[in-house]
Amino acid sequence: MPAARQMLKPAQLRLLQAIAEHGQVQLAAEIVGMSQPAASRMLAETERQLGASLFLRQPRGMVPTEFGLAVLRRASVILREMAGMVVDLENLREGLGGSVRVGSVTGPAVNYLVSAIREVKEVAPNAEITVDVMPSRDLMTQLVAGEMDFVLARILPEFDSTDFSIHPMRDEKVAFLVRQGHPLMRAPIVTLTELLGYEWIMQQRGAPIREATLSAFAGLGLSEPQNVVNSPSTLLTLAYLAQTDAIAPLSAEVTELLIRPPISAQFCVLPVAHDLRVSPYYLLHLKRRHLSALALRLREGVIAQLARDQGG
Repeated sequence: MPAARQMLKPAQLRLLQAIAEHGQVQLAAEIVGMSQPAASRMLAETERQLGASLFLRQPRGMVPTEFGLAVLRRASVILREMAGMVVDLENLREGLGGSVRVGSVTGPAVNYLVSAIREVKEVAPNAEITVDVMPSRDLMTQLVAGEMDFVLARILPEFDSTDFSIHPMRDEKVAFLVRQGHPLMRAPIVTLTELLGYEWIMQQRGAPIREATLSAFAGLGLSEPQNVVNSPSTLLTLAYLAQTDAIAPLSAEVTELLIRPPISAQFCVLPVAHDLRVSPYYLLHLKRRHLSALALRLREGVIAQLARDQGG
């Protein structure tokens, strides 16, 4: 008999399972929601279809044959998988499953994404969430290419802003991080002039935090620091600070995370007299791309975190 003709429908599998569990066609029919005659006809048709008797009719009830046991083993697996499929689809519809990939510049990744992800994971522990932290240009390039669902980034002039759904977020404050025991920590207030003679470790030229730092020096008529190590790596920056008297301009969200409990790393923020700010970033996603329920749930979580941060 061709294999295709032996393929059973889910209704047949459910009936066979119910008969095996309860030993009677009448009880099995009630459980699967059909009349006893219809159930008897379906059982007989299934046995003809498979070319084998699946149950022995005994006084104490119906007992699976060897063929019946083989079918029931497979039926149990198939029905579990089908039930799991229904749950998976429902989870996808409700934003409780699936996968999402997002990106962010450093500050909002620390300040908003971490909290939003934790909230999503509380209700959707099996959701697969991937986060990339990188410069705005890289984030927007990947967003336009369809490789990310949404990003927290600055809008750059080479990208057409009409392509994006834009939700305003906030700007970033720059803080100057040094090791504990740094000579400048003895002063109640430090001026930019006093910082010039020290070694620095910064992101590459063009990075917003570095440009904001250099602009602050230029705004006072000062030349930019000359003794500089360039690195985009936060980990390398921290390792370098720990062993030197270098200064690192970082997002205030990052420095707060490092110096406060529970991390309480051996670093300090210099009490600089100037308030340095970086241009605002935004929550962006492509208008032409439909966001999944999971991506929408995470996006709404980020916006809710912003509202709480702003006291709204």
